[in-house]
Amino acid sequence: GTTDGTTDGTTDGTTDGTTDAEPTFVEDAADGMSVNSVDPQRYLGVWYEIASTPSPQQAACAGTTAEYSLRDDGDVRVINRCYLDSLDGDFNEIEGSASFVDDTYARLLVDFGFGFEAPYNIVELDGRDGDAEYEFAVVSSPGFALWVLSRTPEMDPELYDLLVDRATDRGLPSDTLVATVQVD
Repeated sequence: GTTDGTTDGTTDGTTDGTTDAEPTFVEDAADGMSVNSVDPQRYLGVWYEIASTPSPQQAACAGTTAEYSLRDDGDVRVINRCYLDSLDGDFNEIEGSASFVDDTYARLLVDFGFGFEAPYNIVELDGRDGDAEYEFAVVSSPGFALWVLSRTPEMDPELYDLLVDRATDRGLPSDTLVATVQVD
């Protein structure tokens, strides 16, 4: 790869599909608080939580997923799902909405009906070209929370370590990440 981490050495910016290929990343915004742009259509769909900063709302969750879909008004429908205490536990679901902060689509405000909107900044994102869904993301709620997300229930350990290292370099609370028990 290159020193800026934005390409894996192939001429078109894509990976060759092997696990040892260097991942590509969407470039940072000028202020470093998010990536510089997101294609909302590629971000929509189901994401598996690989690790997160523990929160009271999710403390007892396993098999956590987030599903994003576009609403008619242009906002995003958010459905977070998990099993309480273990994968055999009771199913739990909460629905909310998210609105884009600006036209980069990299920053949102999420509302789950608790009386406040939480910032949701996409700080790392799969940088492959094309129309395929993004495969990985790191999301921050600045100052207190961090999530590592994947389109599959498992993430390559080397990619996970790289994402955690990059989060640490950004000053994000990566030392508080706890692995999420996921479905097989």
